[in-house]
Amino acid sequence: MTKFSILTSVAVIALLLAIPAIVLAQAQPPPPSVFGGTVSFDGAPAADGTEISAWIDGEKVTSTVAKDGAYAIIVAQSSDAAFAGKTVVFKVGSSEAREQGTWEAQGGSELNLTAITAPPAATATPIPPGPAGPAGAVGPAGPAGAKGSAGSAGAAGPAGAKGSAGPAGAAGSAGAKGGTGAAGPAGPAGSAGAAGPAGPAGPAGAAGGAGGGALGVIALIIAIVAAVGAGGAFVMGRRS
Repeated sequence: MTKFSILTSVAVIALLLAIPAIVLAQAQPPPPSVFGGTVSFDGAPAADGTEISAWIDGEKVTSTVAKDGAYAIIVAQSSDAAFAGKTVVFKVGSSEAREQGTWEAQGGSELNLTAITAPPAATATPIPPGPAGPAGAVGPAGPAGAKGSAGSAGAAGPAGAKGSAGPAGAAGSAGAKGGTGAAGPAGPAGSAGAAGPAGPAGPAGAAGGAGGGALGVIALIIAIVAAVGAGGAFVMGRRS
């Protein structure tokens, strides 16, 4: 093996050994900043358990709690952030402390925090509205819009319930008298009336000749029948 090949192999091996260290160094975040000191709230030491939080760029990055009026907090930078040189704002509970820190890798300082209760937000006094201004002049009428298309006819609704009968109307006036109707057909003949009383006996006929006795009797019967028929006709004529 030549001298050049040996040197090349050594250089490659050295690079291979150095790569993990370089990658590890790049992947590791920088050392954190550490802050600590006393903490007071409204002029008195903060009660045990009071939250002490650190904020960078308006975001809460970490927190701890007060103990015996003191605190200690580690502010570490995440791998996807850049805190170097940025201001660290501290809050005691929900109130912002007067003191602030500056983030530095493997830095920090003793920082005594003081905070007070935040004053209530001032409420604006409502101002009554002023009097209404005069009405503006009526603007010209705009052009008429295009006529819309006719809508489809809706389905017929169900028939309503039958209403109750109204009161009977007043009787109308009598109509004009109609003309005389045509004569009706003749009715059937009435039944024969009862026989009238016998009329008076006619004068006696002249005596017949001998041997005419039978003819005389017949003539007498005919005369009686004629008299009865004349009486019946007379009675019928009076009834009609």
